[in-house]
Amino acid sequence: MRNVLNVAEKPSVAKSVASILSGNQLRVREGRSRYNKIFEFNYTINGQRCHMLVTSVTGHLMELDFEDRFRKWHSCDPADLYHAPVRKFVPEDKMDIKRTLEGEARRCQWLILWLDCDREGENIAFEVVEVCRAVNHNMTVWRARFSALIDREIHQAAQDLVAPNQWFADAVDARQEIDLRIGASFTRFQTMLLRDKFVIDSAQDVRNLVLSYGPCQFPTLGFIVERYWEIESHEPEEYWAINCSHKSDEGTATFNWM
Repeated sequence: MRNVLNVAEKPSVAKSVASILSGNQLRVREGRSRYNKIFEFNYTINGQRCHMLVTSVTGHLMELDFEDRFRKWHSCDPADLYHAPVRKFVPEDKMDIKRTLEGEARRCQWLILWLDCDREGENIAFEVVEVCRAVNHNMTVWRARFSALIDREIHQAAQDLVAPNQWFADAVDARQEIDLRIGASFTRFQTMLLRDKFVIDSAQDVRNLVLSYGPCQFPTLGFIVERYWEIESHEPEEYWAINCSHKSDEGTATFNWM
């Protein structure tokens, strides 16, 4: 019987996938992480009897950051961050999940990825692959494609496994690196340049003040400011409502306009 490690994007999805595939005939045990349990049951994939182990991550398993020598603000010119080396690693708060995956991967022949079917999910899938193949490089890797957590979709996905899409994962890696380089360099540059130029009443210690910049922050800030201006410029208008009811000896009838 083939041992198959299945990994979902969050604990609730792992539980749903396991419940559907097993018909609720499963065994549950604890992993290293208290929230990411492991579900075990037997299942048949394309005529091959498999012992399924279903667990999960909690979103991204890895983070992207600069090497240590570039992480201090005055360690380099902000412009140097555009070509400074970066590394992708498992942060300390995800180490228990990593250890669970490593422990289960060592005894499995297949890895089935049940991450969300979008670019972000594909990127997380390859993070899982990197961790699992580091301890078992012979694992065969498959991707389950599904759009809903319903019986027909999940069973069909388990029988129609495909290869994960490296291009989608690479696109997310590129976006993350661009966001990191732009955000870090501009934040350091404008903070060091501008924080002594203005008096900010709410800042208790100007030395700890950060003037943050990010490709996603600016559009979001724009939405907030635009909505604030709309509220500030709002002119109240009189409003009327009609309430109609008829009272008789038999009771009261209330009329509503839909």
